Amino acid sequence: MTAGAAAGADRLRFRSAAVSHGRGPTAVPRFGQVTVDVRASDPLSREGVVAQLRPRPEVRLLGSPGSEARVLVLVADTVDDDVHVQLRHTQRTSETRTVLIPTQITAQQLVSVAECGIGGIIRRADATPEHLVDVICSVALGQGHLPGDLLAQLFTEVGRVQREVLGPRGWHTTQISTRERDVLRLLAEGHDTAQIAKVLCFSVRTIKGTLQGVMDRFQLPNRTAAVAYAMRQGLI
Repeated sequence: MTAGAAAGADRLRFRSAAVSHGRGPTAVPRFGQVTVDVRASDPLSREGVVAQLRPRPEVRLLGSPGSEARVLVLVADTVDDDVHVQLRHTQRTSETRTVLIPTQITAQQLVSVAECGIGGIIRRADATPEHLVDVICSVALGQGHLPGDLLAQLFTEVGRVQREVLGPRGWHTTQISTRERDVLRLLAEGHDTAQIAKVLCFSVRTIKGTLQGVMDRFQLPNRTAAVAYAMRQGLI
C-alpha cells in the first residue's frame, strides 16, 4: 500500500469511528476497542442496545455476563433495588465502570446511584447509537457523563441533604462536622486547646476529643498533620 493510500485508509477509519454531536469527532480510545457488557431488566431492551452497538467499531461486545468488561451498560425502567445491587456488586468486585440507561430517575435516586460509583447516565429517550458510543468511550477513559438538568438536580439534592439532614446534626458532606471545622480553624490560627475551648464554649476535654476523633478517622499522627490535611482538602 502506498503512503497516500495508507493515509486515506486512516482517514476513513477515523471517520467511521467518529461520533459527532456538534462538538467535533470523538476518536477511538487510546487503548483500542472498549469491551462492553450489556445488561437489562428484560431481553427485548438488551437486544435493542446490542443491535445498536454491534456495528460500531469503537466497542467490542462481550458474550458472557461474567466476562471482565471495561464498561457495563445497564438498562432499566427505574432505579430499583435490583439496579442498586448490580451497581454495588460491580463497584466492589471489579474496575468496570457503568453507564446507566433509565427510563426515568428521581433526584434521590440520582444521589443513590452516584454513591454506587456510576460512570454515566443517559435517559433511554436520548440513547441514540452515536450518543451512547460517545458516552461509553468517555466513561472508559475515566470521564463522567450526566445530562445538564440531572446535574442541576444532583447539586440541588446534595444541598438539601446537607441543609435538612446533615447540618442539624452537625455533620457535613466533607466528612467533618461543624465543630471539627471550627476547632481546626482556630488551631490553624495559633490558639491552644484551652483558648479554643473558651472561644467555642466547650470543655478542654471535649476539644481534645474532637481533635483526636479527626486524627483517628483520617489516620493522622498529630494535630499539625490534622490542620495541614484540612487545609489541603479545603475543609477550613
